[in-house]
Amino acid sequence: MAKYLMLKHYRGAPAAVNNVMMDQWTQDEISAHIQYMNDFADRLKEAGEFVDAQALAPEGTWVQYGGEGRPPVTDGPFAETKDLIAGWMVIDVDSYDRALELAGELSAAPGAGGRPIHEWLELRPFMGEAHTITE
Repeated sequence: MAKYLMLKHYRGAPAAVNNVMMDQWTQDEISAHIQYMNDFADRLKEAGEFVDAQALAPEGTWVQYGGEGRPPVTDGPFAETKDLIAGWMVIDVDSYDRALELAGELSAAPGAGGRPIHEWLELRPFMGEAHTITE
């Protein structure tokens, strides 16, 4: 088994097919998207492939060590919106091909109009995990 992180970016990857930002979706469209994500996670739990997942708020704080007695929290630098991560899911699967399959399925979550988003996800193996990337 190898663990992979699937990152959902606000923006930064090539545009999704159904590229309508969530703040423009109806409440029903948001509910359908969340239900899809929950159902997807439940299937992975049943298969023993789910590790964890979280959605992230768009706001955050940058922190850097400022030396002894100095507060480490800063007002900047500010990330561009394209650099923010919307959420993540960690999976534990038998192969890189299975990780690709699941990332593709997650990419099909519904968005505006109930149509699949076809968003780009970043798939990254955990360091030290065995994985083979094939073309």
